[in-house]
Amino acid sequence: MQKKLIKVDPSDNVAVALVDLKAGEVIPFEGQDVLVVSDTKMKHKIAMKDFEVGDKIYMYGVIVGKASQKIAKGDVIATTNVKHESAKVTGKTDSIGWEVPNVDKWKDKTFMGYQREDGQVGTENVWLFFPLVFCENRNIEILKDIFEKELMKPKENDYQLLLRSLVKSETGGAGNEAASNDADLFNNIEVKFITHQGGCGGIRQDAHSLAKLLAGYVNNPNVAGATVLSLGCQNLQISIFKEALEAINPNNQKPVLIYDQQSIGTIEAMLNSVVKDSFEAIKKANQIKRTPAPLSKLRIGLECGGSDGFSGISANPTLGVLSDKLVALGGTTILSEFPELCGVEQELVNRCIDDKDGQRFLELMKWYEKTVVDAGSGFDMNPSPGNIKDGLITDAMKSAGASKKGGTSPIVGVYDYGEYINEPGFTLLCTPGNDVECTTAMVGSGANMVLFTTGLGTPTGNPIAPVVKVSSNTQLAQKMSDIIDFNTGEIITGDKTIEQTADEMLEFIIKVASGEVKTKAAILNQNDFIPWKRGVSL
Repeated sequence: MQKKLIKVDPSDNVAVALVDLKAGEVIPFEGQDVLVVSDTKMKHKIAMKDFEVGDKIYMYGVIVGKASQKIAKGDVIATTNVKHESAKVTGKTDSIGWEVPNVDKWKDKTFMGYQREDGQVGTENVWLFFPLVFCENRNIEILKDIFEKELMKPKENDYQLLLRSLVKSETGGAGNEAASNDADLFNNIEVKFITHQGGCGGIRQDAHSLAKLLAGYVNNPNVAGATVLSLGCQNLQISIFKEALEAINPNNQKPVLIYDQQSIGTIEAMLNSVVKDSFEAIKKANQIKRTPAPLSKLRIGLECGGSDGFSGISANPTLGVLSDKLVALGGTTILSEFPELCGVEQELVNRCIDDKDGQRFLELMKWYEKTVVDAGSGFDMNPSPGNIKDGLITDAMKSAGASKKGGTSPIVGVYDYGEYINEPGFTLLCTPGNDVECTTAMVGSGANMVLFTTGLGTPTGNPIAPVVKVSSNTQLAQKMSDIIDFNTGEIITGDKTIEQTADEMLEFIIKVASGEVKTKAAILNQNDFIPWKRGVSL
């Protein structure tokens, strides 16, 4: 028989409804009978004690809110009777020990990846096209049209015909007719395209921030090389982009083809060169083959979006256990979404190996919160309507569940947006909580895969890194099977443990990293890319 209530931490004074509860129902729980005061939907919380106005609400062992009016034991916790509240943190108060998980069964496991000259290993092999400024978006779209569609079906276009003739010369075809083996020429590489609205206007810092992000994409192990378009007069000059790439990797050996329209002249002249040169470069990149690589070469971003009241007790803790296992194997995991770490700062500061990292984390959090407040908002406005509808009613409650993705391992580094992560271990990266902005940032900082938990469903993907969508509940996995890759809902029903599910997930992501399984986001061609301009974004 499935349990009806669960308390996440022994010190909590609220419990989560695992099923819909009816008013008047009496539930035996932890040695007492709990009378349900009002109808409560599953995923929402009920009070385990009588609350007076101002009393603090605890969940996951931390403060997640305070009562704004009297709440009777057994009544539902809602936005009408609870307000956001979180603990104040000034610095490190303790050093948290870590019980390293046993990973003997995984030590000799490998994935089939793309070895790069700098020692990184990709889970994908991508040739990337992108502009330094939005003025070149149209030209990127033209290139996207001819490179993608030429390999799929004939399309009468001068540039298309040029590429087709190059393809025919390689495959032994003749004339302009489509050959059945065109796609075989590029069977070991993907060609992806990024557009954006940055590179000029705004403030100069925006251009430098975008340069670092784009340089991170070039340096990402999933990228074999890139074609870059510049107009010429924009804030994000070619020299700024090259400096950003040099700062990340002074010994970059990847081919990066850069074209400046104002220097070249006509669009026709530029695109003819781009098509010819990029074709030759892509052909060489296609020769790179997958070879075995240790799991220590995995760099996994930990993300959540469209979270629900089950995310923090099924999907997110599963990612936390997996993160600990990967760290124990010498791999790297990245926890970001700083607005969704509000209320759990003390634990994270205490997990920092270096006190300077703890202080940097607090400084970045204070800066972030100040920018939000100065704009007339606040972290308390972070939960979305979907979050609230499914049981996440305060930012601290949402954050406490979101932070479970980070497991329990020590924090080896704290990074700001656009900084590239090279060191192994569990790291923090300053990003917004916005799904696409966060995923975009983690991949720009070196993640070669992203694990993305959701309780409500979201199609988010990325141009160069697999995004594995993890459902917190079985209903979602069944309802939106076209976007969900992995289900953790059996934890809620008690059919599986978090440990069992984490092991199954690790097996699954090895297959994804090896190219054996394609994510649903990739199948849907969901290539989302949104840079953050360091303004207010929750």
